[in-house]
Amino acid sequence: MKAGTRTLWTFAITSIALFMVVLDNLVVSTALPVIRVDLGASIEELEWTVNAYTLTFAVFVLTGAALGDRFGRKRMFMLGVAVFTAASAAAALAPSADWLIAARAVQGVGAAIVTPLTLTILSAAVVRQKRGLALGAWSGIAGLAVAMGPLVGGAVVDGISWQWIFWLNVPVGIVLLPLATLLRESTGPDKALDLPGLALASGGLLGIVWGLIHGNGDGWTSPSIVGALAVGAALLGAFVAWELRTPHPMLPMRFFRNRAFAAANGASLLMYFGMFGSIFLLSQFFQTAQGYSPLGSGLRILPWTLMPMFVAPVAGALSDRIGGRPLMATGLALQAIGLAWIAAVSTATVAYSSLVGPFILSGIGMALFFAPVANVVLSAVRPPEEGKASGTNNSIREVGGVLGVAVLASIFARYGGYESPESFNDGLVPALWIGAGVLAVGSLVALLIPRKRREDAVPVVDHDRDLVPQPEAA
Repeated sequence: MKAGTRTLWTFAITSIALFMVVLDNLVVSTALPVIRVDLGASIEELEWTVNAYTLTFAVFVLTGAALGDRFGRKRMFMLGVAVFTAASAAAALAPSADWLIAARAVQGVGAAIVTPLTLTILSAAVVRQKRGLALGAWSGIAGLAVAMGPLVGGAVVDGISWQWIFWLNVPVGIVLLPLATLLRESTGPDKALDLPGLALASGGLLGIVWGLIHGNGDGWTSPSIVGALAVGAALLGAFVAWELRTPHPMLPMRFFRNRAFAAANGASLLMYFGMFGSIFLLSQFFQTAQGYSPLGSGLRILPWTLMPMFVAPVAGALSDRIGGRPLMATGLALQAIGLAWIAAVSTATVAYSSLVGPFILSGIGMALFFAPVANVVLSAVRPPEEGKASGTNNSIREVGGVLGVAVLASIFARYGGYESPESFNDGLVPALWIGAGVLAVGSLVALLIPRKRREDAVPVVDHDRDLVPQPEAA
């Protein structure tokens, strides 16, 4: 197979796989009201339906990258697709909320293996001069999948049933598996698995998320909640301490000495916090508060979801010229303005025309952020460590999504509920204000990314740190 043809096939295969697994981050969002009635789920179970996926994704994505380095990226990519496909079938067959949550957790494991490997496989297949454009397209596909989740979920639930949002993954996965044999096999330099780190990160995140989700119901000062949050924080502290001393860390803390890497990941955490938490509530608003069907709800979010299709490719190419800093900072600021706008005008009977403007603004902002972030992160490390850098970024942003859903849903439950349209809006508005504030802080964090290196500057590799030092901040 010719090099150009192989590159196109690689891009197509990795893009389809990426779209499929990222779509499931929020594909259930517009189905949540139907699932709540059909399975008799509580608000906590609805949160776990979303967070079971993102939590296992966040924890295992670093291990997924390491497995690819050790056993072969193509081999592990195919295993991840197979696990994700089987778990999708299990979710479609779920007779209860607990079964659905368990299947979603296994889906997250499969997605955690697939996602970082799509990036490292694609990056290796593209010449370095075109990498910004390719990674911009990769980020745009990921952003589009996240944004399309509510629309696809609403269309499928309205046209068939909620189970089919999971059944649709099965034929796609079955087709992807033989196509993946066309990919080149490769391994990475670091073949060690950090199982103690995996255990500490899993336990720490589980404790914190469990405490945040159940805090309103059990009482924030109850022993179970205080204990869960304290144990979770202690385990995460132990995780950081372990990663600093182990010779083969799953998350190399030295990466964060690089300002571009640290700022890009900090901005990603805050971006996903504000975006995931807000979409979790907004996708239910049109059904619960305004009485629209799942499809009607998804269509009304379309001005938000369509923007990445048009903006992300342009932003990806532009990032090669001006760098990721201005695009990411502007994107987060636009999203913050969009959410604040919605919070300011939202009522139980707000006219849809009042929401179109902030939806468009938020969609443009999301595309501006998604397009350059992968290139910024990977440019901060040496090529052999791109797998771990990609896994770290994926893990951090999914942690942001988990925390965003947990915190904003907790604020929603504190001030409102599902009892009436007015009650839902009472909970929605303060949650959106918090989401807007978090995104605004993210915009400031993105400004800490150093300006783009001059074209004639020669990168200098620090072999002690295995990082590419960034230029001085302007």
